[in-house]
Amino acid sequence: MVALTSGMFATGELTPRLGIDLAGGTSITLKAKPEPGKPNSINKTNMDTAVGIIDRRVNGLGVSEAEVQTQGNDNIIVNIPRGTNEKQAREQVGTTAQLYFRPVVTYTAGTPTPDATPSPKPSAGGKDGKDGKSTPTATATTQGRAVTDGLKKDATPTPTGSASKSPEKSGEPSATPPADPATAALEKKFTALDCEKTDRVQVNVGVKPEDPMVACGKNNGGQWEKYILGPAEVNGKDVDDASATLDTQRGGGWKVNMEFTDAGSKKFQKITGKLSQQQPPQNQFAIVLDGEVVSAPSVNETLSANAEISGSFTQESAQDLANILSYGALPLTFSTETVTTVTAALGGEQLQAGLIAGAIGLALVVVYLLAYYRGLAFVAIVSLVVSAILTYTIMTLLGPAIGFALNLPAVCGAIVAIGITADSFIVYFERIRDEIRDGRTLKPAVERAWPRARRTILVSDFVSFLAAAVLFAVTVGKVQGFAFTLGLTTLLDVVVVFLFTKPLMTLLARTKFFGQGHTWSGLDPKRLGVQPPLRRTRRVSAPIDPKEA
Repeated sequence: MVALTSGMFATGELTPRLGIDLAGGTSITLKAKPEPGKPNSINKTNMDTAVGIIDRRVNGLGVSEAEVQTQGNDNIIVNIPRGTNEKQAREQVGTTAQLYFRPVVTYTAGTPTPDATPSPKPSAGGKDGKDGKSTPTATATTQGRAVTDGLKKDATPTPTGSASKSPEKSGEPSATPPADPATAALEKKFTALDCEKTDRVQVNVGVKPEDPMVACGKNNGGQWEKYILGPAEVNGKDVDDASATLDTQRGGGWKVNMEFTDAGSKKFQKITGKLSQQQPPQNQFAIVLDGEVVSAPSVNETLSANAEISGSFTQESAQDLANILSYGALPLTFSTETVTTVTAALGGEQLQAGLIAGAIGLALVVVYLLAYYRGLAFVAIVSLVVSAILTYTIMTLLGPAIGFALNLPAVCGAIVAIGITADSFIVYFERIRDEIRDGRTLKPAVERAWPRARRTILVSDFVSFLAAAVLFAVTVGKVQGFAFTLGLTTLLDVVVVFLFTKPLMTLLARTKFFGQGHTWSGLDPKRLGVQPPLRRTRRVSAPIDPKEA
């Protein structure tokens, strides 16, 4: 108790996290469907990829503490706190993501500092593994003419050799302000963009594929970078397949192989032909998913139907990128099973009702214990308090640890646990009383009753825990909250009975009040129907007078 309570105060988490049905918000359950011709498409890798994509979407809505997690083998639960439009949330999590290949015009650090110098960008590109090493490119420098041309679709690229003669800071992409007001507005948006903020995707709301845009992405070091990107040249539907492979022949590490459709290969050949003539960073194309740059490899030569992206990939990062490219977005098709929207006011009412129900149930148990067990009720009540403290602290700590949120069914599970815990005390008390009825005093009765009561308590709690485990495994959504809480409190019942209730009874048996069976102790032999043992008395006969004899 001391350790858990100290941990609770140390982490600053003093109350359990509340679920959507209590705090208010939207909960969406998605069910994965097998892809046609791919019977094994529903697997852990694809489900984890889908969770990552959906998580980026809901966080892109500007909400905090949104939760996206898998449940079972083919379900994803999306919990979005209150303040989010339900219709927008459903569209974000239930539709196929937008994937585009856009040429990079310029990039710099992810914070809105106009005087920042862009960091070196690792290149990753090539055909047939000709560029298998990750080397930093030159510092990004742009001229007004180069930026303007980069923002035009199908424009003839401006040679960048002359552009590098008078370098400027990439926070100010245009040395000579272009005449086009749209380009000036884009540069202003680029300067003000802060990639550290959760609303970084909102700046591109309404941007069409044929329009230029600004975007954020992370480099190999995990730092945010912001980009000015040209119009989309290739979209995700043009990718036929992608896979992550290990280059064992040349020792180039992990790489991603791409295969395009017939139409996609023509588009990709055209754009890579233009990009291969440019200097860094304008020889890079950005892979943009849901408005965010997931990779920005450089192009060394004209590529066509088959291409590969190489660089400082790990197996996990290569597989993630391959999944994104292969499926063009979500790796699976999902159907919306349930959508539950709860207002904060309704959630507060439900929480209050649940707490009242729990208080009533606890009060009824206490009244019964006092009326039937008298002094023994003290042991049961204190044990219930200990169990409640352990349950509360563990639930509070599980919030930041594993994302556990207390929902209404979980509150119901806690209420049911009151009866399960009290039942364990009753089993032990009745065993003690049976021993007293057999004529034993309290000290030996406590010790002799424990092995029999312990066996019964373990069997009963095992059945309850097994039911909770099965319920948790075969259900999804909020019902799992009930099963989790029921299983947790059942385990705590064993801990409390073994490590608190039994030792406490051993100590109380040494006291005069309980040990001598006081009338209000609940262990009075007379009230338990014990008959006092018969005592034999020896009679002394009067001596016989010899005269009378």
